[in-house]
Parts: sequence; C-alpha cells; structure tokens
Amino acid sequence: MSSTSTGGQQVRTGAPPAGAHTPQSILARLDRISVWSLPFMFIGIIGTGFLFAFYDVFDINVSFIQSCVALKHGCTPANAVTALRVPVVLNLAGYVIGALALAPISDRIGRRNMLLFTMLLTGLGSLYNAFAPDYTQFVLARVITGIGVGADLAIVNTYVGEVAPRRNRARWISVIFIMSSLGALLGIWLGLFLTTSPAPWPHGLSFAQAGPTFTDGWRWMYGIGALLAAIGVLLRLELPESARWLVGQGRTEAADKVVSDMEVVAAKHGPLAPVPDDIPIDQVSPERRMSFRALFSERVYVGRMVQLLGVWFLAYVTVFGFSAGFTSMLASLKYPPPEAGLITAVGAFGFLACALFAVAFADKIERKLWLPIGAVITVIGGVIVAEAGTSSLAIAFIGAAIVFFGFNIWVPPTYTLSTEAFPTRARVTGFGVVDGCGHLGGGIGVLVIAPQIPNMTVLEAMLVISGFLVLAAIVAQFSPNTRGRYYEEISP
Repeated sequence: MSSTSTGGQQVRTGAPPAGAHTPQSILARLDRISVWSLPFMFIGIIGTGFLFAFYDVFDINVSFIQSCVALKHGCTPANAVTALRVPVVLNLAGYVIGALALAPISDRIGRRNMLLFTMLLTGLGSLYNAFAPDYTQFVLARVITGIGVGADLAIVNTYVGEVAPRRNRARWISVIFIMSSLGALLGIWLGLFLTTSPAPWPHGLSFAQAGPTFTDGWRWMYGIGALLAAIGVLLRLELPESARWLVGQGRTEAADKVVSDMEVVAAKHGPLAPVPDDIPIDQVSPERRMSFRALFSERVYVGRMVQLLGVWFLAYVTVFGFSAGFTSMLASLKYPPPEAGLITAVGAFGFLACALFAVAFADKIERKLWLPIGAVITVIGGVIVAEAGTSSLAIAFIGAAIVFFGFNIWVPPTYTLSTEAFPTRARVTGFGVVDGCGHLGGGIGVLVIAPQIPNMTVLEAMLVISGFLVLAAIVAQFSPNTRGRYYEEISP
C-alpha cells in the first residue's frame, strides 16, 4: 500500500496487502464492515451499563419520596422535592469524578477492562444504598454509584462507536439506548409497585405494596440494582477489546484477531465490501498518545470541548429535571403522590418509543439537528401536561409520554457526536470531559430551579425546565457535521 501526506495526516492510496498486520490494513478492514459484526448477544451485554445507569437515575424518581420520609426527619411528599437536591447533586458530582478520573484510564488500559471495573463500582454503590442506615450514608452511596455510572457511560458510548459500522454509528448507539429505556421503565414501574400506596386506576396501582407494614420498598429497589450490576459484570467478561484502541496501542496482532473475528460474523450477512482506499489514517505513536494536557493544547479539540460541554450542561438541566425529579415536581405542584408517580410511569413509555424511533432514523440527518427537534417536542409535551392539570389524567399521560420522547430523542445522536469529536487516543477522555462535566448542569438545575418549582404554575415549571433544552439546541448548531464520515477524518 502506498500513501501520500495531506495536511499532516496520511491518506491511503491503495489497498493494503492481504494478511498484513499494519495499523493501516487493520483499520481499512474494520472500516469496510457495513453491518454489526459482533455476536448480537453482545448488544445486550454492552447495554447492561445503560440499563443499570438509567434504572439508577429513574428509580429515585418515584422511590425517593418513600426513602426521604424513612431517612430524613420532617420529610413529606409535599417537600421531598427540596430534599431531593442533595442526593441528586452529589450523585451528579460523582458522575463528574467518574468521567474525569476513571473513564480516561480506558484510553491507557483498554475499554473492556474498565467496563468491568465501572460496572462493579456501580453495583457496590447501589448495594450500599440498599443497606444505608441513615440519610447521610444514603447520599454517600449515591456519590459512589455516580462515580461508576459517569465513567461507564463514557466508555460504553466510545466502545460502541468504535465497533459499530461507520455509516450507522448513531443507529447502533440507539440500539444500545433501548436498554436505557428498559432500565427507566423498570426503575419507574418497580418504584410505583414497591414505594407508592395502593390507589384505584388511573390514580395509581391497586396492587402497589407500600403501606404502614411495608416501608422499605426503596431498599429493594437498590438491591435489585446491585443484582443487575453483578449480572452485567459477569456478562462483560465475554466482550473483546476495541480493535481501534488496540491499533492505537501498537498491539496489531491482537487487533488483527479481533477484526478477523468481526469479519467472520459480518460475512454471514453477505460478501464483504472491498477494502476501501483513500481513508485518512490517524498516525498514533507513543508521543502522540494524549493526556488531558495534550488534549487541551490542541485548539480544535479545545473548541469542541467547550462547545459540546455547553450543549450537555444546558441539556442536562432539562434531562435531570424530568428524569430524576418529575414525580417529586408534580407532587410539589399538588398532584397526589400515587397519581404523580403514575403520570411519570406512563410517560416513560415515550422514552422507549423514542429509542425505537432513533434506531430507525438517527443516522438520517446530522447529529446536531436532533436537539432542536427534541426541544420542540419537549415543550409541546410540557404544555399538554400543564393544560391537562389534575382533571384529565388521560391527557396528562399523553403529554408526559411526549415529554419523555422529546427530552431523550436527541441523546443517542449527541452521544455519537461526542465520541466522533475526539481522536481514538483520547476519545474516552474527551467524551468524559463534555458529558461528565455536563452533568453539573443537572446539578445546577436541581439546586437553583427545583426550590422555585412550588412557587410556579405547572405551565411555568414545564416551560422553564424545557427552555434549557432549547438553549442547548442553539449551541449544538455550531458542532461539526460528522454523519457517515471516518473517525480519522473528523478527528485526526
């Protein structure tokens, strides 16, 4: 294979020789694969991280009222939204720590190894929550869980992006995102079953378990989360390392084996395409393996970090306002707690619908265009919930489903964009900075906005929380176009 130098990066000008173990030949073979080329069961294995992460986010949505009443003196359903601030904010602080301190380690020791560790850490945090004897230790357990989840989200998105076909990266991250919606549904409906009082439909669940003789449903919630994490650790032992990361480490023989196995799986779906020519090559040498300092020293990546951090920071105000606090918010707005929980639980089906929709359409338009689409849908749903009030639950259910669809539909494409914006040698580090620090937006929202919710009308509350996603959508339009492009072309 010959090559020429263009703008400081090499470009392939011919197919690599068959069987060559050069970085160029391995990446060329990887880039020609146009289908999912790992065993399909690996989708579920990888997705356990998303399932747990969103189960963990949404289980506190419904269950927090019960755990707050049990652990914090003076806590009631009406004021639980105020007490929610501390565990949510510190959980999000844990996200930042995990994304900045743990996730970048995978750029050095590998994606697979860190995926095992982060899943183990999240499980231990959830187990600690299940046995927390007081409010202080409950909050500390939320921090530990957040550290694991923050790191895991960064590594999972990077891993999926590196093994997925180039033209369908957002599609396959959306497939994994389905596991997120299932985790959210499990967290919300299990919380409704275990932590709310029985109430006739449609004001609650007639078979709900909470009552004077059963006040520990929230502990069962976190215990189940720990079990999910333990299963995830065992399943992840089957995952191969990212071939793209192995190439960057100079481990070409190991990378060749991984790609060869992927080619065998891909060939079952039809003949493999010819090895492509003229693909930009990311020339990785030890001196170019990037630390935080090196990543911050390259202007193009600094600009992308600032811009994407702004997107995630603003958007997470909306995401965590609804995902972690929707039930408590509705309760503070005078909805009966079982009814508030049920509106959230039904709304979560909009989350599942958006994940399925994203699988089919996420790669059809540029990543950054999904944010304004999601913002408009979220605002519409919020207005419907507000107009329904407490007098029309059926309309409130529809509005909640639209809200959940809207504030989640942009997430898989933006996850994809955030992995594409940084080079392989520092992809998890870059993603960790923008997504991890972006979670501070959720914390600021809980600290600043949540205390004002009881003083607002339902419409005002919905518009204020949704408005941050509108701002994020505006900032997102300054992102680069990445759909269908090679990683090494976008981020050399």
